[in-house]
Amino acid sequence: MGPSQPDPNAFQEGEPPGRRASDSGFQEGSPPRYPPIALGGADSGPPPQKLTFTIWLILIIASIGFAFDIYELLMLPLVMPPALRELLPHAPPGSAEFNNWRAMMFWVPAMAGGLFGLYGGYLTDLLGRRRVLTWSILLYAFSAFLAGFSTNMYMLLILRSTTFIGVCVEFVAAVAWLAELFPNHAQRERALGYTQAFSSIGGLLVGIAFLAANRFADALPPIAIPGALSFLGDIQGANAPWRYTLMSGIIPALPLIIIRPFLPESPIWAQKKLSGTLKRPSFTALFSRGLNQTTIVATLMVGLAYGAAFGAIQQMPQIVPGMAEAKVKIAAALAQEEEKEDGKLRHLQGEERKAAEQQIASRVRGAIAGQYTLWQEVGGLVGRFLLALLVVRIVSRRSLVRVFQVPGLIVMPLVFAVCTLQNRVLFEVAGYPISLLHLGMFLAGLLTVGQFSFWGNYLPVVYPVHLRGTGESVAHNIGGRMLGTSFAAITSVASGLAFIPGANDAERVAYTAAGIGFLVFLGGLVLSALLPEPRRETIHE
Repeated sequence: MGPSQPDPNAFQEGEPPGRRASDSGFQEGSPPRYPPIALGGADSGPPPQKLTFTIWLILIIASIGFAFDIYELLMLPLVMPPALRELLPHAPPGSAEFNNWRAMMFWVPAMAGGLFGLYGGYLTDLLGRRRVLTWSILLYAFSAFLAGFSTNMYMLLILRSTTFIGVCVEFVAAVAWLAELFPNHAQRERALGYTQAFSSIGGLLVGIAFLAANRFADALPPIAIPGALSFLGDIQGANAPWRYTLMSGIIPALPLIIIRPFLPESPIWAQKKLSGTLKRPSFTALFSRGLNQTTIVATLMVGLAYGAAFGAIQQMPQIVPGMAEAKVKIAAALAQEEEKEDGKLRHLQGEERKAAEQQIASRVRGAIAGQYTLWQEVGGLVGRFLLALLVVRIVSRRSLVRVFQVPGLIVMPLVFAVCTLQNRVLFEVAGYPISLLHLGMFLAGLLTVGQFSFWGNYLPVVYPVHLRGTGESVAHNIGGRMLGTSFAAITSVASGLAFIPGANDAERVAYTAAGIGFLVFLGGLVLSALLPEPRRETIHE
């Protein structure tokens, strides 16, 4: 075939993923009708490849990146209540200023991450997967560490925003990188599924880190601003657990600095770059005929999945103060401290005593919130492994995502409207009480986080190489980071509306989270009917 005769089987700009001119059943002016991806045979690609030392390094660093993506994101709802109380001593919980800052801490970093994440996805397609992945991990790791030195809300807000930017860029680069590493369909689906499971391990780790910080904070070195940076202000809570939790985000940067020289670029992207066949990424191409429905529906559905996490699940630290369990444990902790010979409360009076009581109460609430976060993350981990098992068994992508959406319509309202406010212990295991809310948070985490892994497997196969990072970034950053995380602010604002039931701020947040959880699962289920089924493998296009 001469150069003037285009190959009818070559991918053309604006074509739907997997379409060829020779495909049957496609009529001009009508939407393409494709059978689902075949999980075996020719469409599965070459046989599974051997896992070499280099491939294992890539899997390890991607798993670390996924783990600390969620680690960095989920620490915010844990550290924010005590951080707000320390940095806004004049604004009590429930006040307008407190609520405004709480909403901004959820919304502004997410918007910054979404906007810069879009550009990061574009750079992933333009500059390569490895380079963008490396610098994005370093950005969010060092930003999280420095946030532990925050002396005011503006400093904390800026550093949380740069943390979000790094996280939003890293996820897109890592998924594109892994997807292109495995030509075999089943091997790629499992690699994406199981490495993404480390996201939930990251959630477990942040819960453990927060619990450990609450327990051992007084024994750790006090945090202080270096003399040369004294203009930033003074740190009041030098041993505050929330500061140590933030600073632990430096961990992923340490192995990356060591492993980085051994990491290769994506072979598919590198080959196309060297041969000069790599097309320039374009945002407008995502909305061309054949890709527009995929882009729009996937973006909205990703946003609703994130909405369940940020609008409901991550509101647990705001709900805990209104729970009977928290009130009982705070009273017990105060009484125990009062009885100690060297207790903090024994010889304090007035404002000093009030401040000490608030510190004890804050740590008790943090410990309770951390425990429920652990259960939610265990559920999320099970959800990710369940997705990894089902993704090669359920051919229809619509049916696969509905496995998580349909039960959520019942689980989410029950967990937040009933279990949080009418919680009771069901049984004990080795002296550890298991309550309704423990099981509820487990199920809420499973059904929500399982959808996150679904998108990590779905999106790479519906976009060609030169649009893969860009397409993923639109779905995850516009949909997830900007639309989805805004549900945290929606919950915060809506909980203050007059018609929301509840005797206090915590109860109103609980009822609001129940409503938000139901609505986002319902919206996702409705949109799933419009989600295009990938026709076949497009990983090399």
